[in-house]
Amino acid sequence: MPEHLTQDTPPKRSRRRQKKPAETAIAFVDKLNYDGSGVARVNGKVTFIEGALPGERVLFGYEKRRESYDAGRAIEIITASPDRVLNPPCPYFGTCGGCALQHFQSDAQISAKEQVLRESLEHIGKVRPENWVAPLRGPAWGYRRKARLGVRHVPKKGGILVGFREHKRSFITPLADCKILDPRFARLLPILPGLISQLSRPNRIPQIEVAAGDHEAALVFRHLDPLTPQDHERLRRFGQDHTVQIHLQPGGLESVHPLWPEQPPSLAYRLPEHDVEIQFTPTDFTQVNADVNRRMVGRALDWLDPQPNERILDLFCGVGNFTLPLARRSLSVVALEWDAALLERARANAARNSITNVEFRRADLDAEASHAPWNDDRVEKLLLDPPRSGAIEAIKRLPADGPQRIVYVSCYPATLARDSDYLVHALGYRLMRACVMDMFPHTAHAESMALFVRE
Repeated sequence: MPEHLTQDTPPKRSRRRQKKPAETAIAFVDKLNYDGSGVARVNGKVTFIEGALPGERVLFGYEKRRESYDAGRAIEIITASPDRVLNPPCPYFGTCGGCALQHFQSDAQISAKEQVLRESLEHIGKVRPENWVAPLRGPAWGYRRKARLGVRHVPKKGGILVGFREHKRSFITPLADCKILDPRFARLLPILPGLISQLSRPNRIPQIEVAAGDHEAALVFRHLDPLTPQDHERLRRFGQDHTVQIHLQPGGLESVHPLWPEQPPSLAYRLPEHDVEIQFTPTDFTQVNADVNRRMVGRALDWLDPQPNERILDLFCGVGNFTLPLARRSLSVVALEWDAALLERARANAARNSITNVEFRRADLDAEASHAPWNDDRVEKLLLDPPRSGAIEAIKRLPADGPQRIVYVSCYPATLARDSDYLVHALGYRLMRACVMDMFPHTAHAESMALFVRE
């Protein structure tokens, strides 16, 4: 046990008042699950314990009873893990839902995520990679370039609150700093409440979306009522004073428009190894961690190994994050995406980078269909970067003589495991390699990559 942690030292906990548990028990924690809770067996039953780490013996209180599992929260750490961080650097940890693992050493975090992926592949997919490759990692702090901040007007708590939602609750944790947020946004947290409180209807601003590229940063203010000319002027002045773009969102995503500057420079990031620059709007999907994204694109291309005479299929192409680097190294790329706005951005990015060997098509890759919109094209290799729901419908439409190699980039181990089952056991691929990627340090999110090769 670390010398500063006694048997009576409780884990760092939320500041909100905790209900006294009706029943307590002692458990030994074996591992973490996908949401960062400790996993133990108590009287033979799987039990998830929030705040507990692998290798720890804890006293916990039950919070939920189900037929197949129980859940609770750690009250006392009886035997601590050597990987426990006694004083997490963020004062909001334990209340704010932005992080789940600051009490766990960074190396141990990534090992736990690898175990989640390993067990998902084995138990759900009934597969094992022939090789585990070292995790992809980047900066542990100040990495988050995209986020959605909640805003609430709570007079009893001093007025306007700006921050992330509390863990498993809808309340807002008011933040004066954030260790994982890009510093260009973290420095604005103490002054955003004052800005919003000066607007004509401060209680009608529910959220602020933040997005940054390599050079430009933007704030998108969602407002439920029309803003006044005085509101516009205050927001413009804020943008000018703090060198940040101001965008307004009066309705859906299609309503987002710039306030200051009127014609702002595009948000963009470079992938220098591939001589590509990707431009995007503040509400487009892009990876939040620029350093890990660059490493991820590099590894994906290394594993796929595109050749100058090969045609590549890129499904869920987004704004072209993988598409354009693939096009640099192949004969041609067929890129599919359902979101029309993202597809438009991808086409523009290809033109801006003078890339002409990509054919972009709009297709619903989640729909059930007997014929795939790419089956008339002979492609040698495939890259998949689906959302959390996975790519099972797209995979089911692959022909029997489908791509020789498939690189699958996943943001959810369970759906990667499910899709791996079909690729290996139904289509005859070998799962050659797998790795985890620390795209979201200090959270429980486990991003991963897998390489499948046809015999």
